[in-house]
Amino acid sequence: MALFPASALRPGVRKREVFGWAMYDFANSGYTTVVITAVFAAYFVGGIAKGAPWAAFAWTAALSTSYAIVMLTMPAIGAWADLRAAKKRVLVLATIGCVFATAALAVTPSFSGAAGVALAMALIVVSNAFYSYGESLTGAFLPELATAEGMGKVSGWGWAFGYVGGMLALGICLAYVLWSQSRGLPAAHFVPVTMLITAAIYGLAACATFVLLPERAQPRAADTGLGAWQQLRATYRQARAYRDFMWLLACTVCYQGGVAVAITLAAIYAEQVIGFVASETMVLIFVLNIAASLGAFGFGYVQDRIGHKVSLAGTLVAWIAVCVIAAVVTTKGGFWWAATIAGLAMGSSQSAGRAMTGYLAPPLQLAEFFGLWTFATRLASIVGPLSFGAITWMTGGNQRIAILSTAVLFVVGLVLLLPIDMQRGRQAALRN
Repeated sequence: MALFPASALRPGVRKREVFGWAMYDFANSGYTTVVITAVFAAYFVGGIAKGAPWAAFAWTAALSTSYAIVMLTMPAIGAWADLRAAKKRVLVLATIGCVFATAALAVTPSFSGAAGVALAMALIVVSNAFYSYGESLTGAFLPELATAEGMGKVSGWGWAFGYVGGMLALGICLAYVLWSQSRGLPAAHFVPVTMLITAAIYGLAACATFVLLPERAQPRAADTGLGAWQQLRATYRQARAYRDFMWLLACTVCYQGGVAVAITLAAIYAEQVIGFVASETMVLIFVLNIAASLGAFGFGYVQDRIGHKVSLAGTLVAWIAVCVIAAVVTTKGGFWWAATIAGLAMGSSQSAGRAMTGYLAPPLQLAEFFGLWTFATRLASIVGPLSFGAITWMTGGNQRIAILSTAVLFVVGLVLLLPIDMQRGRQAALRN
């Protein structure tokens, strides 16, 4: 069997278009890896907020604000993009917004006290909102590229390539951090440079997407933004016709809430609970990305063979194990086991969720339905990290209880996965 079988692609789709599409995953993964997970999250808590008891909560509050903005706007933006066949144009604007806001994070160490905290939070809100728009829009291209039988493979290629991009950005940043630390330079010196590196990689790599990925959709109406809102309201009224998709959204809210905890708080947990230092944390996240890349790529083939639903269920069981292990281990070596399993589960669960969305989305409403999927993932990103931060605060800083509580999100996600009938959902999508 060929590694990239032509049968996975829709008629007329060339492999270079898939490469261009995957390059966006490559481009934007550095943002989540460096800014949200490995570098800026820990620096915000320990450097800008000076380790204050409310620091982790402030970090999750900034992220939650950005997700709330996306929840309220992305479905309508997706509906508008479907009507105008403008997914690519909006993707370009979202990319520019995220790149510039990420680069602007480089100035935050120059401010102190409340001004520094406020500026950092504001820039995280802006950059993460634009990042989320881009993630949703690039996902909406997937059903235009892949056949129903190849959705898992193509989604897996993108996620796997994305983690390679995350490793590249993190690797360059890690090299600079180690060089700076060897010369006794403080975090206030090397963190800004890592933000500029991340922004540059994002912007440059995304150019390949803009050149190679065509907009295959055709405009359906020369309408205004009001038409997008009307279309969105019609979709909500028809929700019962897409009950399997709606079950998927409910499942996504729960399990992605747990994944969001891993993405946004892994570095903080590793440093404050397990005792990692900044360079060790970056190596940990680097290895986690290797595991996630392998998980996304390999599991894409497994997913198309055994089915989307069974594949996602397997990853949720793995996530439950991660939460339990992370809560009980006391050594760095033990935490490495949890991180490795988390990496494999992260790549496969995120790839599976995107492929299931593409499988159940009506072909004429791809950006809109991926906008609804983004609504669910961003609601999850509010529920998960805020719950973690609140539990940590209420238990006097006990992050072990908080991470163990996160397992509940994956258990509920597993339960909500059970009613989904993929074939029934696919038939409903094709009747549109």
